[in-house]
Amino acid sequence: MHSSLFPDSTPSPSGWFTAHCDGGSRGNPGPAGYGAVIEDPQGRIAARLSEFLGIHTNNYAEYKGLLAVLTWAGQNDARQLRVVSDSELMVKQMKGQYKVASPVLRPLWEEARRLARSLEKFEISHTLRGGNKEADRLANEAMDKGMGRQVGGRPESGTSNPSSVNRLSSPLAKPNASSTALEGYVKDGVVHLLEGHLPDGTFVKVIRK
Repeated sequence: MHSSLFPDSTPSPSGWFTAHCDGGSRGNPGPAGYGAVIEDPQGRIAARLSEFLGIHTNNYAEYKGLLAVLTWAGQNDARQLRVVSDSELMVKQMKGQYKVASPVLRPLWEEARRLARSLEKFEISHTLRGGNKEADRLANEAMDKGMGRQVGGRPESGTSNPSSVNRLSSPLAKPNASSTALEGYVKDGVVHLLEGHLPDGTFVKVIRK
């Protein structure tokens, strides 16, 4: 097998699929999602992938985007794959230049390495965020949809989505104290704050937007 996991590979460019993938989290950890765009060897769009992941970190979302791309490649006979990501950490971990210390990320890294080795040829490279615009857009759309928002971050009107965004009015000390508005969303009946935290015993009033 020839793979850019080993830096001496010099394969021919013919037959290569190219995937741009990105992951993000609003809050880190917070509502997370990934997006990816895959082009065939002729430069045509072969697939657009995206998914809302729930509450996770940026790095978790980046790896889930990579795994989605690798899984797609295995299922669609894309035997030569170049991946472009704006996550320098993930790229260097995949190349073996950085260790994977996180117990959350390590199983994702191991699975990504396994899937990469199952291909005939694999490369992964880092780009700045500007070089990953469509994948970034898809990741943000996945987060918007998962949080019950329309594309572009505008809340849906009259939605019955259980993940719809709500505004929390929270007295931080006593029920009759002055309130502070916090942004959050509901998933599976649980309120998740986008930023900050509330101590146990805090009284909140949830107002649907």
